[in-house]
Amino acid sequence: MSRKTTLITTAAGLGLLALPVTQAFAVDVTVGGGMRASFSSTDFDVDDGDGGTDSESFSDFALNSARLYISGKATDNISFMFNTEYNQSNETVRVIDAAAQFSFSGGTHNVWVGRFLPPSDRANLYGPYYASNWGVYQDGVQDGYPFETEGRDDGIMYWGQYDKVKFSVGAFDVAGLTTGDSDVLLATRVQMDFWDKEDGYYLNGTYYGDKDLLAVGVAAQTADAGDAYSVDFLLEKKLGNSGVLTIESEYAMYDGLGGYGTPVGGGYEKQDGFYVLGAYLFPGAAGPGKFQILGKYGQAKFDFGPIDLDQDTIEVDLNYLIKQFNARISLYYLDKSFDPNVGGDSTTIGIGLQIQM
Repeated sequence: MSRKTTLITTAAGLGLLALPVTQAFAVDVTVGGGMRASFSSTDFDVDDGDGGTDSESFSDFALNSARLYISGKATDNISFMFNTEYNQSNETVRVIDAAAQFSFSGGTHNVWVGRFLPPSDRANLYGPYYASNWGVYQDGVQDGYPFETEGRDDGIMYWGQYDKVKFSVGAFDVAGLTTGDSDVLLATRVQMDFWDKEDGYYLNGTYYGDKDLLAVGVAAQTADAGDAYSVDFLLEKKLGNSGVLTIESEYAMYDGLGGYGTPVGGGYEKQDGFYVLGAYLFPGAAGPGKFQILGKYGQAKFDFGPIDLDQDTIEVDLNYLIKQFNARISLYYLDKSFDPNVGGDSTTIGIGLQIQM
């Protein structure tokens, strides 16, 4: 769903010779797009075939993502959204959002039907385009809830905005991602904003000082395969010198449902983990934008039956914000290590560009 788009209004009049009137209608449609591209250099360990590891490196130019956003209104209370995503891995374009949205009581009560982000952790609800850091979903913690495509599921959901409390609950079809007699997944989330209020269902990882936030969210999903739940936290404060401090954290547990592992014995492995992110946006402008320094540490534990695997992830970013989420450049360092070392350790240095309209 686009938040920074161009409004296109079309009007058509139909004149009928047999009638002395002209009928006209107007449709408001919002259209936008976004892209993320990067250059990276990675050193990683591979199995040498003798019980040890060898180091290899590669460099890569990548179009990481390209999206088209379309939304509009059918009536004052009924709207829709339709968003697509370019998939880098197989060079295809997929539908990620296609939902009818019904809103009542000035937005207090809402019902969505179709494909969209289900109630889940904040990281899933902001996605890569509205995250603080470049290397999202690399730590084995965030966004591990099961999904059909890009965090989305097909289903129906109610969500309500009660001043500073946000509540959502829904039922979704995740065929092929759960096991048991039913593929119906139930999902819910509750969020409390202690300072400024976050409007809307989809969230941000930062507001770059436009809001002072102290928010806590709890999410849970369940199906016949198992359960998953998380607790997330976001603090953002504009300081007296106009700099902005951001602290984000999450703990997640995937117990037979979702996660980053591969199904074994008819079920998903149990895993849990946490991450902590801190960022500081410098107050002074440097040319057309501002600099932000960011650090993130994540730790995840995977249960593979007889083997437990630990993953540590460190990310350091230097972001140059030309127009917040619409134009930003990230110089990033990403280090992933595993214990025991199974040949997956890697270190990446890269530069990423994000543009939206």
